[in-house]
Amino acid sequence: MQKHRKMGVDYGDKRIGIALTDALCIISSPYEVYQNHGEEDALKHLDKIIKENDVDEVAMGLPLNMDGSEGERALIHKEFGKKLENYSGVKVYFIDERLTSAEAEELLISSGVRREKRKELIDKIAAQIILQTFINNL
Repeated sequence: MQKHRKMGVDYGDKRIGIALTDALCIISSPYEVYQNHGEEDALKHLDKIIKENDVDEVAMGLPLNMDGSEGERALIHKEFGKKLENYSGVKVYFIDERLTSAEAEELLISSGVRREKRKELIDKIAAQIILQTFINNL
């Protein structure tokens, strides 16, 4: 029985961090940071990755307020997630992403990554954390 991969998405207006699991869905790894040039373009790009990597589920970060409530950003993420679900035919799950960017930055700092380089990496590391959280709870 072949397992499908899972994909993690850290959605942003400018950049989208993307992570993928290994074939056994045990480990998530950073995949890329995609420069967001608009919703339609982003949907096509993510769908291409989904098809090429046999992804059957997407874990998308949901930016909740610190008190756990949903603000404007959370609604934007949910709307995009639903569009991705309809576009790709793959189920999208929302994962609380509070503090994932801070966690990603801490990880990069402790690894000795220079400030200029951290900005390039932070979104895909955040996507990796979102995805790892998702697969740990499967």
